[in-house]
Amino acid sequence: MSRLVECVPNFSEGNNQEVIDAISQAVAQTPGCVLLDVDAGPSTNRTVYTFVGRPEDVVEGALNAARAAFRLIDMSKHKGEHPRMGALDVCPFIPVRGVGMEECVLCAQAFGQRLAEELGVPVYLYGEAAQMASRRTLPAIRAGEYEALPEKLKQAEWAPDFGPSSFVPSWGATVTGARKFLIAFNINLLSTKEQAHRIALNLREQGRGKDQPGRLKKVQGIGWYLDEKNLAQVSTNLLDYEVTALHTVYEETCREAQELSLPVVGSQLVGLVPLKALLDAAAFYCEKENLFILEEEHRIRLVVNRLGLDSLSPFNPKERIIEYLVPDGGPEQSLVDKSLHAFVREVGARSATPGGGSVAAASAAMGASLACMAGLMTYGRRQFEHLDTAMRRLIPPFHAASARLTALVDADAQAFTACLEAMKLPRSTPEERDRRAAALQKGLRQAVTVPLELAETVASLWPVLRELALCVNLACRSDLQVAAKALETGMFGAYFNVLINLKDISDDKFKDQIRQRISSLLQEAKTQAALVLDRLEERQE
Repeated sequence: MSRLVECVPNFSEGNNQEVIDAISQAVAQTPGCVLLDVDAGPSTNRTVYTFVGRPEDVVEGALNAARAAFRLIDMSKHKGEHPRMGALDVCPFIPVRGVGMEECVLCAQAFGQRLAEELGVPVYLYGEAAQMASRRTLPAIRAGEYEALPEKLKQAEWAPDFGPSSFVPSWGATVTGARKFLIAFNINLLSTKEQAHRIALNLREQGRGKDQPGRLKKVQGIGWYLDEKNLAQVSTNLLDYEVTALHTVYEETCREAQELSLPVVGSQLVGLVPLKALLDAAAFYCEKENLFILEEEHRIRLVVNRLGLDSLSPFNPKERIIEYLVPDGGPEQSLVDKSLHAFVREVGARSATPGGGSVAAASAAMGASLACMAGLMTYGRRQFEHLDTAMRRLIPPFHAASARLTALVDADAQAFTACLEAMKLPRSTPEERDRRAAALQKGLRQAVTVPLELAETVASLWPVLRELALCVNLACRSDLQVAAKALETGMFGAYFNVLINLKDISDDKFKDQIRQRISSLLQEAKTQAALVLDRLEERQE
């Protein structure tokens, strides 16, 4: 898995295209950095850049962007709707893949120190990188904004974490830190700025102060007016979308607006968004409206429609969802992205991977997909209309399992590769031998975990497969028969792969538990597959 950190610097320039492009170029030309998005706001006079790379690369990218801004932005002339205190106002580092929050804290510290030393500007640490509780939140540090800095910097409690305590008029001050993925989400209103701000005060966690907190945890908010769009916005930052979700912010804003007889006319996402945030919203609307939508593409389209994400500009998921922009697996194409012809050839090549584990996962994935197909060939047809409710319940488990099992095709190959890498570690000294042994045991456990997950996933499908066999469109009988045998084959593959990797694991208790579990799952698979086949054979045309 590639190590990936996201950096989202916010620069105080949203109108001068030459400046915006110069900063973009500074990032894009940094080796190892991939510039994903540039979102400029004329009214806010602010541009949000999003780029990713290895931890050390994104620090260099941020520094290169800051150097360009130092030459081109003069904060003494800046005006805009968005709160700000510096030319590079805030520069957070966010873990995306293969890194933890601790490593992002180190990125922020390295960036802040080097920025302060090279440009001679004040730098504050916030979020997970904050060195004192009073500086954890960005609004607390930014209170008073740029205009308050000359006096603020004279106060001992506001001495910067890096750099001088002197005011730099052309720059102001910069805040950097580490945080979870922040979603900048604005809801459009045909209202005044004051009405939008009133709603923001009711919703944001801070509320109107300690005595009047708002309703939504981990949400920041403000109301403003966009002259270029001729509408107001409740502008929010979701600090943790798993605590307060996108759809929650939107629905609560709609409720507040309705009480004031104000129309909500869509919304806007600034920068990128995690896929899960949109899929969580899709799940909410599917449940709320009793909708039956399986495909990820369709679920995202539903959310774009319900939230009005394309109200101000087109919303292209391929350009706005971070997982779509930065696929896992690095430069090499994953097994599941290959054509069937190429995959089969690679299985037959003279290499250890992909092997039986990947083939077992592929077989099980196709079995789940066939069952899904048989259900869909029953659902929505007039002659089977009485089965629609049952199909809505029976189809989703196969659809979800197919996705999980498909992912295991690559996961199995990666687990085996990790074992091979551990075996190559040096073993000249006792310390090296210990490290090699520990790495090998870790790799073997992972090599057991992947096929065991395959087996558990298949096991979860037998009850729904039995029920589907009783009512499925009989034109799909042979498809469901093949599905049952493909799932059983996947289980056999999982069983053999678990056993071969268990034999070199040193933990006897672990080995006994896993051996008993996988043997039980295999026996159950034999029984259940036979039951499904019998039920299908017994049904009359």
